[in-house]
Formats: sequence, structure tokens, C-alpha cells
Amino acid sequence: MKKDFLTIRDFTPDELLGTFKLAAEMKAHPEHFATALKGKTLALIFEKPSLRTRVTFDVGIQQLGGFSVPLLPAEISLGKRESVFDVAKNLERMVQGIMIRTFAHQIVVDMAKHASIPVINALTDYSHPCQALADYLTVREIKGKLKGLKLCYVGDGNNVAHSLMFAGARLGVNVTVACPKGYEPSSLALSHAQEDAQESGARIEIVHDASEGVRNADVIYTDVWASMGQEAEGEKRKAIFRPFQVNAALMEKANKSAIFLHCLPAHRGDEVTDEVIDSSASFVFQEAENRLHVQKAVLYQLMK
Repeated sequence: MKKDFLTIRDFTPDELLGTFKLAAEMKAHPEHFATALKGKTLALIFEKPSLRTRVTFDVGIQQLGGFSVPLLPAEISLGKRESVFDVAKNLERMVQGIMIRTFAHQIVVDMAKHASIPVINALTDYSHPCQALADYLTVREIKGKLKGLKLCYVGDGNNVAHSLMFAGARLGVNVTVACPKGYEPSSLALSHAQEDAQESGARIEIVHDASEGVRNADVIYTDVWASMGQEAEGEKRKAIFRPFQVNAALMEKANKSAIFLHCLPAHRGDEVTDEVIDSSASFVFQEAENRLHVQKAVLYQLMK
């Protein structure tokens, strides 16, 4: 395992599969790891609000025998109240790991560069690698495999879409992003994913029609139409993204055994209907729980 966990692209397919194996073992036998990180402390830096990230990292480090120190924006204000360099140099003398949930991806990169201890990316505007690990672990649990499956992400080409593409490219999962024109994933993220996919044989593509995107899909995935920091665009985006709502009619165009995933929080009635998210095809809460298990595996691999 590398020193830090910043992006899925930093890891080989074997390393990712090894993390899944460890996460599955921790999920089945948590008692075997109850003292694995005894005496270790994890700093939790939150520049963005959180439910799943806060709870799963806080509970996760404690279930491994360690402790957490949550740090909110008013207490740190990275780059404003105190430089990233100074925060890194302070924390490396006090704790054994740093988790950051922030806006600019460069903050996470700089923190990892300056801190001698492990740094974990718990979300930036560019990527959400912990979420992608939980997503693909969930698919693996339900489908029994990953390679050769098709995942269709429907909606905004955001940080979640980026990490789903990166992981799909590494693991041999075909990923189609169906989004309105002008809301595609970043061209850099797309080119990186397509480059990585050449080795695994995966197909990474962008389409602008939801019905076309979900054809033959094994997994349909969506996220909110306006991410944190884009609230002012909310009403405008609703009109643009309406044809990309995941509803029963859209699910019927995928494979009969297709499952539904969402990173949450969900805006019911916007990107997904109650009929879909509450259906037997939906595994969103198993997916949310798996954040705990994959992150415990990452903590163990980095901080042991």
C-alpha cells in the first residue's frame, strides 16, 4: 500500500482487489481487528458537511482500537487561518493519520506532500475515491464479480463520476456516463480513465441520452444534480437534468437484473424517484454501510 490514499489511479487492480478482500474480512469478522490500530489517532478535517464520511471514519478508527479528532472549518480553515503546510507539520507530530474532506483537490495533494503521515482523500471537487471503493465492493457482493459488467452513471459528470471511471478502468468494468451536454466529466479525468482502461479492456464512454446509456447496464448509478458549492445553480440544473432522472421507466431499459446505487444524500423526486430508491433493486444502504468497511481496510493498510 502507498503512504497516502488520494486517488484510485494510484493503485493497481491487485491492490484494489486486496483492499476489497480485507474489507470483506473486516465486515465478516470485525472482532479480529478490534486492536489493530490501538493507540493510533486519526485527524478528521471537514471543510464540507458530512454524514456518512464523518460517521464511518469516526466509527471505523474506533472499531480498530484507535481514536479520532474531528476538526471543523472554523477550527482550521485551510489556507486561510493557517497554511496547508503548517497544518501538515503540526498534525504529523500529534496524530498518526489525516483524513480530509475539502473542495480543491490540490489541498489534499499538498497535505500529502508536506505531511510525513498518511493522508486520505475523503472527497474533493475532483474525486471521491472512498466512495468508489464502497460502490464497487457493493457491486462485487451482489453480482459476484466486477470484470465485464456495465455501470451507467446518470447525471452530472462530477467527482463521483470521475472516481467511478477510474475504478472501472482499473477493474475491467465498462463505465458509461450519461449526462447533459456541457456537464460531462472533466476531459482530463476522461482521458486518464480511457488510458487506464486499455490495460483492463474496459470501455469508458460519454453519452448524452439516458436511455442509450442504460442499455445493457448491470448497475445504474446517480448523484445529486447540484453538488456542494453549486446550490445557486439548483433551479437551472433541475430543468436541464430532468430527462436524466432515474425512474422506473429508465430502469426498465437496463438489464432485468440491474441494481441501483446512489452515493447519498439523495434528493428524492429529482435525480431519483421513491419508486426506484425504495425498490428491491436498490442497494443504497448496503452501499453506505460499505463505506465503513472499505475505509477501515484503508486505515489498516496505511496506519498499521
